[in-house]
Amino acid sequence: MLRGTREAARGAHGDVDLQPHQVHLSSIPEQWIPEKSLFPDDGCEHDAGSQPPRPSKGTTMFVLLGSNGQITSKLARLLLAAGHPVRVVGRNAAALAPLASAGAEIAAGDPADAAFLARAFAGATAVYTMIPPCYAEPDMRAAQDRIGTAIASALRQARVPRVVNLSSIGAELSQGTGPIEALHAQEQRLDAIPGLDLLHLRPGSFMENLLPGAAVVAAAGVLPGMEAPDAAIPMVATRDIAAVAARELTAPQHRGILLLHAPRHITMREAAAALGAAIRQPGLPYVQAAPAEAKAELQAVGFSANAADQLETLAGWLSTSPLASVAAGPVAIQQTTIEQFARDEFAPAYAQAKAA
Repeated sequence: MLRGTREAARGAHGDVDLQPHQVHLSSIPEQWIPEKSLFPDDGCEHDAGSQPPRPSKGTTMFVLLGSNGQITSKLARLLLAAGHPVRVVGRNAAALAPLASAGAEIAAGDPADAAFLARAFAGATAVYTMIPPCYAEPDMRAAQDRIGTAIASALRQARVPRVVNLSSIGAELSQGTGPIEALHAQEQRLDAIPGLDLLHLRPGSFMENLLPGAAVVAAAGVLPGMEAPDAAIPMVATRDIAAVAARELTAPQHRGILLLHAPRHITMREAAAALGAAIRQPGLPYVQAAPAEAKAELQAVGFSANAADQLETLAGWLSTSPLASVAAGPVAIQQTTIEQFARDEFAPAYAQAKAA
C-alpha cells in the first residue's frame, strides 16, 4: 500500500494526470511510499538500550514479540484486559512505554540476539512470534533470517511449550512472494522444533494498509496503491488477527496452520469505493503506481534497493495469485468487513488528514 508524506498530511494539492489504472508518481505533489504491508510491526530499526525482562511473578506469562505494532499492541491490551500477565519484547524501549503504562512487562533488546530472546522467553506459558520486514537493510531477506533464526534458537533454549506465529497467506510458497518468502522459511524453522505446540496464523493483507492513503485521498482525491485494481485480495483487520491470537494463546483451538480473512475478498477498486462511501466521496478512484517510479521514491525515503524490489514482487503476487493460497489450509472467516473498517478506521484518519 502507498502512503503520503507529511506534506500530503498537511493538505498539499496539485493537478493529477490520471491514465486508466495507473498513475505516475511524478504527476502528484506528494511522495507515495508503501506502508508496511503484511508486516506492520517493525523491529529492525530504531535501536535502543537493552532492558532485561523482570522475572515473572505469576504462574503464567504470555510473551509477545513486535514492540508496539498494530497487532502486538492490540493483542497485549486484550490479554491485559482479561487479567493475563504479559511481557512485550521489542528493540525500542520508548516504543514499549505505552504498553508498560497499561501494565505489561517490557524487554527491550536486539531481536537478532538469541541469548536476549531466550531470557525474554523464560517462564513463558506461550509466545507470540513475528519477524519484521527490515526495509532499510541492504539485504532484507538476510536481516529477516537473522531474526528468525534467533527466535527459533531462543524458543528451543527457553523450552517454550506453545507458540502462535504470525505468518501470512502465501507462506506455503518458497519464492515469488517478496517479503513473505522469509515467513515461509520461518514456518519451517519453527516446525522443526521437537515437541512444540505450534500454530501459524496466515492472515490476508491488512486492511490497515489502506490508512496511510487517507492523506493522499485528502490531498489529491485518489486512493493510491501498488496492486492491480481488479485483483481479488484476501484482506483482514488487525483487530480480528489480535483477537484470534489472544484466543489461541490462552485457550488453544488450532494447531498447524490457520488462514484469516474477511467475509469476502476485496479488489482495490472495491476498497476505494467502500472508503469513498465512508467519507462521502462516492466514486473515489483507485490508481496503481508505475513500478519504476514507485521504487525510485522508496529508495529516496530510505528503503534499500533490495527492499523496493521485494515490495514490487509482493505487489505483483497479490495482483495475480493470492486466492490459490486461501486453499492451503483451514480458514477462519473474520467479522470485520471493508465497510466497517472504512467507517471505524479510515473515515477518522481521513478527517484528521483534512484538518491538518
